[in-house]
Amino acid sequence: MGSAPRDAFIDWQTRFGVDGAEIVRRLKEAQTDHGTIARSDVRTVAQDLGMPVAAVAGTAAFYADLAVPVRQERHVRMCRGTACFVATGGSADESHLDGDPGGSASVQHVYCLGYCYAAPAAMDGTTPVVGRPFIAANAVDRREDVPVIPFRAADSEAVVLAGLTGAARSWQVWPEVVKTTPREHIRNEVLRAGLRGRGGAGYPIAAKWAAAGAGDPPRYVVANGDEGDPGSYCDRLLMEYDPARVLEGLALAGYAVGAQHAYVLVRSEYPAAVDAMRAAVDEARRAGHLGSGVHGADVDFDVTILVGAGSYVAGEETALLRSVQGLRGGVQARPPYPTARGLAARPTAVNNVETLAAVPWIVQHGGPAYAALGLPEENGTKLVSLNGLFRRPGVYEVEFGTSLRTIVETLGGGMRDGQTLRAVQVGGPLGGFLGSDDLDVPLSAPALAEAGAALGHGGIVAIGDTVRGQELLHHLWTFADAESCGACSPCRVGSRQGLELCSAPDQRLPPERLLQTMERGSLCAFGRGIAGAVRSLLRVYAADFGGTEES
Repeated sequence: MGSAPRDAFIDWQTRFGVDGAEIVRRLKEAQTDHGTIARSDVRTVAQDLGMPVAAVAGTAAFYADLAVPVRQERHVRMCRGTACFVATGGSADESHLDGDPGGSASVQHVYCLGYCYAAPAAMDGTTPVVGRPFIAANAVDRREDVPVIPFRAADSEAVVLAGLTGAARSWQVWPEVVKTTPREHIRNEVLRAGLRGRGGAGYPIAAKWAAAGAGDPPRYVVANGDEGDPGSYCDRLLMEYDPARVLEGLALAGYAVGAQHAYVLVRSEYPAAVDAMRAAVDEARRAGHLGSGVHGADVDFDVTILVGAGSYVAGEETALLRSVQGLRGGVQARPPYPTARGLAARPTAVNNVETLAAVPWIVQHGGPAYAALGLPEENGTKLVSLNGLFRRPGVYEVEFGTSLRTIVETLGGGMRDGQTLRAVQVGGPLGGFLGSDDLDVPLSAPALAEAGAALGHGGIVAIGDTVRGQELLHHLWTFADAESCGACSPCRVGSRQGLELCSAPDQRLPPERLLQTMERGSLCAFGRGIAGAVRSLLRVYAADFGGTEES
């Protein structure tokens, strides 16, 4: 059996003790100082950190935040995510930015800011501004206009939202665990719970922890707070409103794996979440939950908060780990898996924020109590995010098996302002579209897959009948072309060809062979998911493209 492929830049960092996170931080400093990142900045950062120039240049060119010119006096990020796109009736422009976006501020387009419940949205510096017109000269004085995220545990038992609903307090489980509970017990309870990853892949968490824990130390755990699915904002809710619960779940994961250090990568589009997570880490250290000899036990564990630089694909775990190390967030071939060769080429368990927030409840109440929730084949609960076109938008915690119709019509209250629901996008751009007559399907990965959609991260975006299928198709291909990491040609070339076809005067539809190439040849779920999403859109909106619309 051959040796595992190696990454030269990661090996370089490991050999020479380079802190990869410094690459992004130093590049952002250069951008802030004079508005852009010049070749001289790249060379300086590389020389100062002792990294190859090619590594730093790759990072500077890859991430959206680093690639755009930034004006010190005013930089505005405007959301082009699906929720904002449909909230404006299928338009996306900068006409509300002081009437002169190029002259008064630098403008960056992003694909989600986490304000889908109050769309459309923009971020003026670090100040969120929502509604239309959403940008004005005095935007920085309008923070009070931004509503808080509505949330509700729809079923009787709050698990992930237990801290927010008042059903539980954070850091009640961890102090006792580190003093009295064997590591195997934590893994066994999570195994009995049947907990799967909530970031979209749905991999069994106990199996991931066991694989990482079997490797030689040092080992790491990484919290994926780089939620990028336009239409989902549950991770922002957890990190911003209940960061201590996320950290406690991360600590329990680290204990189960035998890791002494953890990293949390938070999206740069969530500045308030970054501040909340950093404050929660400081508070946890003061309380003795983190550090050396935690609560008098022979356990050392600490957490570092890192900030992303703008990349959807960096939410995939191999790309995420490269991002944590300051490198291009391109997807890597597997095997080896991160549990064997992850951060700094060491065994690493990567878990989504929502996944980690469920762990304290499972450890406290026992795995069987969690397994009793939901479906026999898909245990537990899921957070779903509803966009602002619903009468009652917000984050809802529901058990698996709850029908989409119940979520859309009972919890969400249907469409607001007398609008007519034509379709919903489920699971973000890679999830797919379902028509208004297709909602009698239970919330579960297998059932949604059979219906032509995917669970993804749980975003449900209502789309009214004022948005045409052609506009949505162009929106989807634009997203695919902008966010493909470019690591594999089926996705990179296929996304560009799809955009070119739908941008033609006659807006030609993609041939099936193009979608099959992306689906079968793409390195990760991004290219494969785009193909499935396009098919579902063409099915639901068949009448807009001259066919017969199916129900």
